[in-house]
Amino acid sequence: MIPTYEQMGDWLEEIAAQFPDSFFEELDGGIQLEEQAHPDLDFPPGEMYIMGEYVHDLLGRYILLYYGSFAAILGEEDEKVWKDEIFATVAHEFTHHLEETAGLHDLDDKDAEFLQQALGELQN
Repeated sequence: MIPTYEQMGDWLEEIAAQFPDSFFEELDGGIQLEEQAHPDLDFPPGEMYIMGEYVHDLLGRYILLYYGSFAAILGEEDEKVWKDEIFATVAHEFTHHLEETAGLHDLDDKDAEFLQQALGELQN
C-alpha cells in the first residue's frame, strides 16, 4: 500500500516528535515534506533516489524529505517498512545537521564514498 502524501506527513510528525528537542536547535526550517520525487541525476533514470537532504542555504537550516522518492523506492511495502525508512532518513539528516553545527563532515564523506561505489558498480 502506498500511503498518501498526507498520511506520510502524519507519520513524519509522529516520528520527528521522537527525537530530542536539542536536535532541532539551529534547525530554522524544521523538517519539511516535499511531494515530488528527487532522482539522483548521476544515475540512470529510476536507479537512485534522494530520500531526504539536510539543507543550509539563505533560508536557514532545514531537512527535506521527498514523498515521491519514498513512493518510488518503497512502493507497496507495508506501514512498518515506510515508518522505519522515514525514521532512518530523519536520523541520517539530523546527523548531517549535528555534524555541520559541530564543524564535522564524517557522514558527508561516507555518503560520497557510498555514491562513488554505487556509480562504479553501475559502470562494471
